[in-house]
Amino acid sequence: MALPVLYSLRNCPYAMRARLAIYASGQQVQLRDLVLSNKPAEMLEVSPKGTVPVLVTSNGQVIEESLEVMLWAFEQSDPDDFLDKANQNVLDEMLGIIAIFDNEFKGHLEHYRAAKRYHEPTLPEHREACESYLVQLEQRLCQQEYLMSDKPTIVDLALVPFIRQFARVERQWYLQSSYPKLRQWLNTYLQSRMFSKVMTKYPMWLDSKEVVVFGEH
Repeated sequence: MALPVLYSLRNCPYAMRARLAIYASGQQVQLRDLVLSNKPAEMLEVSPKGTVPVLVTSNGQVIEESLEVMLWAFEQSDPDDFLDKANQNVLDEMLGIIAIFDNEFKGHLEHYRAAKRYHEPTLPEHREACESYLVQLEQRLCQQEYLMSDKPTIVDLALVPFIRQFARVERQWYLQSSYPKLRQWLNTYLQSRMFSKVMTKYPMWLDSKEVVVFGEH
């Protein structure tokens, strides 16, 4: 049976979280890296909205949302229990936390990034809006090693790419900010073998049409 196909963009946080989950699940996919200015017709045919990630499973199912790709990966295989299946109702709680960051924090983060890029005077205001969410993560990490408990879950993988984006906006400010546990948590991921594999640079699929197998068994 052919491997699932993942259309991806290397630095897109949504595509990044999908690759993190696929890697952590031990699944393998055909990775097709692209640039948004030149989207493959094959991708647009199955997903006309034209955003990444897009996963086409071996049976032809099309999954167009990053969180759905993550859930698909862990439903196939979850050797390290990222869905914490032993705890009833915890999945709803985890998805709720992810939703808050996707629906609220991400908007503030985009305003913060734009304010930095265009040298806007509102930069501190947008940073503070982001901080109201980071404080909650710092509090969690003061009590445990990861965001939900002392072991990583889907929440950690879903949020890492966005906290990484935040940390890169004002690097010096971030390094001196009052979030030592968050910095430690982020660094654990950024320095991991998993993150290195997830961020490996591959040839653009449209240029090479090379079959790139991503993930490990």
